[in-house]
Amino acid sequence: MDTQINPVAIADAVTTKPLISLTPIAADKFQALFAEKKLVGYGLRVFVSGGGCSGVQYGMAFENKTEDGDFVFESQGVRVYLDSASAMYLDGATVDYVDSPMGGGFKIENPNATSTCGCGEGGCSCGH
Repeated sequence: MDTQINPVAIADAVTTKPLISLTPIAADKFQALFAEKKLVGYGLRVFVSGGGCSGVQYGMAFENKTEDGDFVFESQGVRVYLDSASAMYLDGATVDYVDSPMGGGFKIENPNATSTCGCGEGGCSCGH
C-alpha cells in the first residue's frame, strides 16, 4: 500500500500533511482569539526569521490568505499557513500554550532546534 501523500494545489498554496501540530489547549486559545477579534475565516501563520534562538526567531500571525508556495493544513481544527522556507526549519514542531506565574503564552517546541524558544504575544524570547 502506497503511504505517500500527494500535495494538492489549492489557489496559490499546497495543502499537505500537517508539518506543525497544535496542542488542544493552543488550538482552543487560538479559536478564542479568532472569536474575540471577530476574525472569521482566519488561521495561523507560523514563520521563522533570522537571528534569535538557534539562528532563527519564531513568529506567529493571524492569516486569511495564502501566498505562493505556502503549505496550508489543519491541526486541531485550526488552519495553519507555513511558507516553504520556514517549513525547512519547523517540520515536526508543536505549538503549545503554557501558563506560568508570569502569565500565559504560546511556545513553539521544535525538535530541529538545539535550544528552545517561547513565543508570547510580545514576540519571541529565548527561554534558556
